Amino acid sequence: MKQGHLIRAVLVSLAAAREGRDKMAEEENVQIDPVVEEEEESTTYKPPPEKSLQEMIETDKEDESLRKYKETLLGSSAAGAVVVDPNNPKRVLVRKLVLLAEGQPEKELDLTGDLDALKDEAFTIKEGISYKIRIDFHVQREIVTGMKYIQRTFRKGLLVDKMTHMVGSYAPKEEVQSYTTPIEDAPSGLIARGHYTVKSLFTDDDNNEHLKWEWSFNIKKDWN
Repeated sequence: MKQGHLIRAVLVSLAAAREGRDKMAEEENVQIDPVVEEEEESTTYKPPPEKSLQEMIETDKEDESLRKYKETLLGSSAAGAVVVDPNNPKRVLVRKLVLLAEGQPEKELDLTGDLDALKDEAFTIKEGISYKIRIDFHVQREIVTGMKYIQRTFRKGLLVDKMTHMVGSYAPKEEVQSYTTPIEDAPSGLIARGHYTVKSLFTDDDNNEHLKWEWSFNIKKDWN
C-alpha cells in the first residue's frame, strides 16, 4: 500500500473510532427529563360498606329475578365461597404479568415465585412499538371491589412515567381472571434506549396490597 493510501486509511480508522467513542459518551450522558409525581387528588368518594359474599347471596333471596341475576354475576361463587388456595388467606392471588406485542410471542413474568429475582429478568422491548400488559390472577373467598393496577417506571433512579389503571370488581372464581391495559407506545430514539426498572402494585379501594413487585425492561433498536 502506498504511503498516502496508508495515511488516509489510518485517518479514516481514527475518525470512525472517535465517532464511536463520542456516540457511547452521548448515550451515557443523555439528559433524562423526570416526571413530577403529582399528589393524589383528594376526593370525597368513600367505598360502600363491605358485604361478605354470603351476605350478598342471602340478600333478597325471595326475589327470583334478583337471585338469577346474582347467579349470573357471581358464577360458581353463588353456591358458596370459592377457595383456590386453602393455605393462602389473601383474596387476590396474582399469578403472572404478560407483555403483549403484535407479531411477537408472549413474554411472561411468573409472580408466584421469587419476586426479588424478577429485577434480573429484563424484557427487551423494541423502540417505538405498541404493546399491552396483561395481568392474570385468581380471586377467592370474597368479592374484591375497586381493584387498581399502579405502575411507576424509573430510569437511572428518576421517575419517568406513572400510570394507574382501574381494574374493576371481581367475584371469586376457580378460573384464572385477567386484566389487560390499554395500548402503550414504547418511546424511540437514542435518548429513549436503555434500561428501565418498574415498580408495580395491585391494590384496591380499601388500599389492600394484593401484590407489590419490581421488574425491568430494556428498550433497544430491535427485539434482540
